[in-house]
Amino acid sequence: MKKESFNENWICYQTGKREAAFAVSLPHDAMLLDERCQGSAGGVNNGWVDAKDYTYEKTFIVPDDWREQEILFYFEGVYHRATVYLNGEKLCCHEYGYTGFFVNVTGKLHIGAQNMLTVTAVNSDQPNCRWYSGTGIYRPIWLYRLPKRHVRLQGIKITTLDYRMPRIRVQVQTTGSGSVKIEILKAEASKMLTGIPERTAKEAELQQDEIGRGDFSQVLWTAEGETNGTFEQEMELTGAKCWDTEHPHLYNCRVTFGGDVQEERFGIRIVKCDAANGFTINGERVILRGACIHHDNGVLGACAYDFAEYRKIRLLKGNGYNAVRSAHNPCSEAILRACDELGMLMMDEYTDMWYIHKTKNDYAAEVETHYREDLKAIVDKDYNHPSVVLYSTGNEVSETAQKRGIKLCGEMTKLLYELDGTRPVTCGVNIFFNFLSSMGFGVYSDKKAEQEAKNTKKKKAVGSEFFNNLAGLMGADFMKTGATLYPCDVKTRDAFAAMDIAGYNYGIKRYRHDLKKYPQRLILGSETFCEDAYTFWELAKKHPRIIGDFVWSGMDYLGEVGVGSWEYEDYAPDFSHGEGWVAAGSGRIDLTGRPLAEMTYTKVAFELEKIGIGVVPVPYAGQKHSPSAWKMTNAVESWSWHGCAGKRTQVEVYARADHVSLFVNGECVGTKKPQNDCRVVFETVYRDGSVRAAAYDAAGSVIAEKELKTAGRETILTVKPECAHVNAEDLCYVRLQFTDREGTLKPMIRGDITVQVEGGKLLGLGSACPYYTKSYLGNVTDTYYGEALAVIRPGGDGNVRVTAMNGQVKGHAEIKVVCS
Repeated sequence: MKKESFNENWICYQTGKREAAFAVSLPHDAMLLDERCQGSAGGVNNGWVDAKDYTYEKTFIVPDDWREQEILFYFEGVYHRATVYLNGEKLCCHEYGYTGFFVNVTGKLHIGAQNMLTVTAVNSDQPNCRWYSGTGIYRPIWLYRLPKRHVRLQGIKITTLDYRMPRIRVQVQTTGSGSVKIEILKAEASKMLTGIPERTAKEAELQQDEIGRGDFSQVLWTAEGETNGTFEQEMELTGAKCWDTEHPHLYNCRVTFGGDVQEERFGIRIVKCDAANGFTINGERVILRGACIHHDNGVLGACAYDFAEYRKIRLLKGNGYNAVRSAHNPCSEAILRACDELGMLMMDEYTDMWYIHKTKNDYAAEVETHYREDLKAIVDKDYNHPSVVLYSTGNEVSETAQKRGIKLCGEMTKLLYELDGTRPVTCGVNIFFNFLSSMGFGVYSDKKAEQEAKNTKKKKAVGSEFFNNLAGLMGADFMKTGATLYPCDVKTRDAFAAMDIAGYNYGIKRYRHDLKKYPQRLILGSETFCEDAYTFWELAKKHPRIIGDFVWSGMDYLGEVGVGSWEYEDYAPDFSHGEGWVAAGSGRIDLTGRPLAEMTYTKVAFELEKIGIGVVPVPYAGQKHSPSAWKMTNAVESWSWHGCAGKRTQVEVYARADHVSLFVNGECVGTKKPQNDCRVVFETVYRDGSVRAAAYDAAGSVIAEKELKTAGRETILTVKPECAHVNAEDLCYVRLQFTDREGTLKPMIRGDITVQVEGGKLLGLGSACPYYTKSYLGNVTDTYYGEALAVIRPGGDGNVRVTAMNGQVKGHAEIKVVCS
């Protein structure tokens, strides 16, 4: 088998306007090209983008040696309603925008002549998604060339049978009879692990050790046998190392059948869930410290570049998470590879709706027809990845309160058992929303959709959006307390019985009660608030049946605008979440990849750090901000607020301690005891200099200290690459910051920055502000609390050189490009 990238030399154009075609490489998000306007039917869901339909074309010559081969294209993801043509002949349609699909073109190619592959993507049918989807071929395309007798694609499945005395089962599907040879080799680490920030270089070296060093061509174990189309072999791997979150050892399974050779990477691990032990990997209990993530990559839109997906997982793992939930659609294959290598657990999720619409043109009309093939595609993608430990059949599907939905829930769970009996199944159920929807609140109807289409200023939200809006008005506690009502139990218990693990969205106040009432129920906080991290952790340590928590959200994302944002008028002049709002503002890590004070709080809550400090932005302290239940705090880790001396603000200290003291310029301004949390808040007056927090035990001994200092007076424009060197196929992430000479960020300095690039292409440029009126495709960005981000693809010969300008102030950086 030969697998080749088919991602270069495409053209793209708005469907029907071929005369305006332009050259692109894949992955590509055409939605970034579309206009944002207040009248957009996508509205708050997609960030007011007036989405269009796009067509992609590629011409290519087929050499004569392809004549005797089987030829397939694999599309990892096209959003959405893709239609594929070859030389004008329609080959297939694929409705769902988040699952991959194969197109077999054997016998249809013009050998020795020019061929044209055409792909159309529909996205003008707005609204069709509750977040920013992107448009077009946003994930890679692969060309597969196979001999006539071959191992079927996705036809190798490796299952761990024993981790104590390592033993696996290898199942192989072939197109005919013959001899099969299986070889197990050590897996080589991804080259991307070298392209990471200097601060984690040691981690990369350790990661290389875990994944493997040495001779990767050395065969460690072998087995042979005969197949008549299906082959199965158990193998003892004496001395093999197991895979887990701290030691992600990986191996390659090479299968030879005739002239075909294929490889699959795998890890040795067994996942189990039971009431006595909770969630275990290889017999050891693991509490899931999880983060929900969407599929976009910030200023890159929906483009699923390998490096961007690796970076996302690295950032989340580096900030203490050991699990991610792919919300609310199946994840990319690049993310799975990253999770395997970095030791991150994955809950892969099917969809955001079943048969009840959440937006007028979403996938609800197709789910009951296509869920069997969709779930099979997910399992085929995920099966050999040790990082995938859970399947989720849906998110906030209020269908689980209905007999029809409960039946569907059970059918999906049963199907997943048949496809993959090694992983438990859950579903994220919004407990309070199930009750409200059963009473008729927030349920979609065509009449409501028509009213919404006519009145773009006053839209009637339904489904999860209705619930989110309600939470924004009433606050997080309203949601969690509502979930404790008796009817909420009635409207969820039958669906929970139809899955392995009960997925509670915002139901933490039910945990203690339900542990007693349902002694065999396993509980997963499938979607939670940041403010609940401490409470969850304390409960989970005592109760193995509470297996984990997935905060909404780990990293900020495009669309669902303003849902998690506390924004002031200086950055968002309109709190209505209208045109200009582009992102949710919901991440513990912002849109550019910067961890926020909420992230530090979370690490302290999970006992990964001892102390942290967050400061409510001093210029705006006490001012009105946009509302959200998903924001615990808008504090930032800075004490650089020049010109604000004498202004009152709040300083938050995060510590697990008997008591905490706060010092401003060496003077103690208060001492407090944490109350059932690891967060205390001090009212104080800002003075240039320093703020220091000290945490003490009951005896008065210092446990930990943290200090923030004011930046110096001089301001420079710092151009700071996240990686000093990258591989030619990687991306360069470059932070643009207003700092002092020592590199201390100055969050009050704001201004437009123009970026020029040599030796590469500027792919995306922007700030983390949820309200952003510029284009991420431009070369000028505003800053948000003193910084912005540029993303560059290396190109041409030599290194990448970046120049940033703000008026007469300039900054420069050069990134070394290593040719692999």
